[in-house]
Amino acid sequence: MDDDQIRTRIEALEDEERKLRAEEGAAAETGHDDLIARDAERLAAIKVELDQLWDLLRQREAKRRAGEDPDTAQLRSEGTVEDYLG
Repeated sequence: MDDDQIRTRIEALEDEERKLRAEEGAAAETGHDDLIARDAERLAAIKVELDQLWDLLRQREAKRRAGEDPDTAQLRSEGTVEDYLG
Protein backbone atom coordinates (compact mmCIF):
# COMPACT_ATOMS: atom_id res chain seq x y z
CA MET A 1 0.00 0.00 0.00
CA ASP A 2 1.48 3.36 -0.98
CA ASP A 3 1.01 6.69 0.81
CA ASP A 4 -1.94 7.74 -1.35
CA GLN A 5 -3.74 4.44 -0.77
CA ILE A 6 -3.13 4.71 2.97
CA ARG A 7 -4.46 8.28 3.04
CA THR A 8 -7.51 7.27 0.99
CA ARG A 9 -8.27 4.48 3.47
CA ILE A 10 -7.80 6.89 6.40
CA GLU A 11 -10.25 9.33 4.82
CA ALA A 12 -12.81 6.57 4.26
CA LEU A 13 -12.51 5.43 7.87
CA GLU A 14 -12.83 8.99 9.15
CA ASP A 15 -15.98 9.46 7.04
CA GLU A 16 -17.42 6.23 8.44
CA GLU A 17 -16.54 7.34 11.97
CA ARG A 18 -18.37 10.66 11.51
CA LYS A 19 -21.42 8.84 10.13
CA LEU A 20 -21.48 6.38 13.02
CA ARG A 21 -21.13 9.15 15.60
CA ALA A 22 -24.10 10.96 14.04
CA GLU A 23 -26.14 7.74 14.04
CA GLU A 24 -25.11 7.09 17.62
CA GLY A 25 -26.48 10.48 18.66
CA ALA A 26 -29.77 9.82 16.88
CA ALA A 27 -30.01 6.34 18.41
CA ALA A 28 -29.42 7.75 21.89
CA GLU A 29 -32.27 10.21 21.42
CA THR A 30 -34.64 7.42 20.40
CA GLY A 31 -33.48 4.87 22.97
CA HIS A 32 -31.98 2.34 20.55
CA ASP A 33 -29.28 0.95 22.84
CA ASP A 34 -28.69 -2.01 20.51
CA LEU A 35 -27.56 0.35 17.75
CA ILE A 36 -25.33 2.25 20.15
CA ALA A 37 -23.61 -0.98 21.22
CA ARG A 38 -23.13 -2.09 17.62
CA ASP A 39 -21.75 1.30 16.64
CA ALA A 40 -19.44 1.34 19.66
CA GLU A 41 -17.87 -1.94 18.52
CA ARG A 42 -17.32 -0.63 15.00
CA LEU A 43 -15.95 2.69 16.30
CA ALA A 44 -13.43 0.79 18.42
CA ALA A 45 -12.33 -1.20 15.35
CA ILE A 46 -12.05 2.00 13.31
CA LYS A 47 -9.89 3.60 16.01
CA VAL A 48 -7.46 0.68 15.92
CA GLU A 49 -7.25 0.62 12.13
CA LEU A 50 -6.71 4.40 12.02
CA ASP A 51 -3.91 4.11 14.57
CA GLN A 52 -2.31 1.34 12.51
CA LEU A 53 -2.53 3.33 9.28
CA TRP A 54 -1.12 6.53 10.82
CA ASP A 55 1.71 4.45 12.28
CA LEU A 56 2.36 2.94 8.85
CA LEU A 57 2.56 6.40 7.28
CA ARG A 58 5.03 7.49 9.99
CA GLN A 59 7.14 4.38 9.38
CA ARG A 60 7.18 5.03 5.63
CA GLU A 61 8.28 8.64 6.15
CA ALA A 62 11.01 7.61 8.60
CA LYS A 63 12.33 5.04 6.14
CA ARG A 64 12.33 7.64 3.36
CA ARG A 65 14.30 10.07 5.52
CA ALA A 66 16.77 7.31 6.39
CA GLY A 67 17.29 6.52 2.70
CA GLU A 68 15.48 3.19 2.99
CA ASP A 69 12.67 1.75 0.89
CA PRO A 70 9.33 2.92 2.37
CA ASP A 71 7.66 -0.18 0.92
CA THR A 72 9.42 -2.27 3.57
CA ALA A 73 7.28 -0.63 6.29
CA GLN A 74 4.72 -3.02 7.69
CA LEU A 75 1.34 -2.64 9.35
CA ARG A 76 1.93 -3.29 13.03
CA SER A 77 -0.37 -5.29 15.26
CA GLU A 78 -3.14 -3.77 17.35
CA GLY A 79 -1.19 -4.50 20.51
CA THR A 80 1.84 -2.66 19.21
CA VAL A 81 0.07 0.52 18.16
CA GLU A 82 -2.45 0.62 21.01
CA ASP A 83 0.02 -0.09 23.80
CA TYR A 84 2.78 2.21 22.60
CA LEU A 85 3.89 4.53 25.38
CA GLY A 86 6.00 6.92 23.32
